[in-house]
Amino acid sequence: MTTLVLTVIGHDRAGLVDALAGPIAEHGGSWDHSHLARLAGQFAGIVVVTVPESTVDALTSSFETFKAQGLLDVRVAIASTDDDALSDDAALVELQLVGQDRPGIVREIAGALAARGVSIEELETARSSAPMSAEQLFEVNALLRVPTELPFEQLQDTLEDIANELMVDLDLRLTEE
Repeated sequence: MTTLVLTVIGHDRAGLVDALAGPIAEHGGSWDHSHLARLAGQFAGIVVVTVPESTVDALTSSFETFKAQGLLDVRVAIASTDDDALSDDAALVELQLVGQDRPGIVREIAGALAARGVSIEELETARSSAPMSAEQLFEVNALLRVPTELPFEQLQDTLEDIANELMVDLDLRLTEE
């Protein structure tokens, strides 16, 4: 069996998940994990599927017709087998941030994480209106993979310093794997 990572994007409309699931099932594949969403009028996401090695090329070819029909642009990548190597020496940490929206928030946080060898496993961001003032708030929810040699307190101090500079609220906590 081969694990594939599909990235998909197309103009949002009814039936896109069904259209994507059809060829996967027809080629003996299993839909393992996905994150799909409507963003700015586009339907976008990532899907992890497992298919028999003998059907990878045929499945990939079937997705080419989607683009020709203007339905979906599907990119296919063979999954890495190195995922387990990352998890051996790392702790999972949840990060939540909320504050007044301004340019550069993600860049500041991502830069600090990258400089310390922290990998972002999942990242969700959103903008919303503050309840009383209607100011734009920016929210971040992330799952981080932190190398064990980086003390949690050190990471927390670094991110709290940035949060204070950005004037945002930050919550950081270790998770159970």
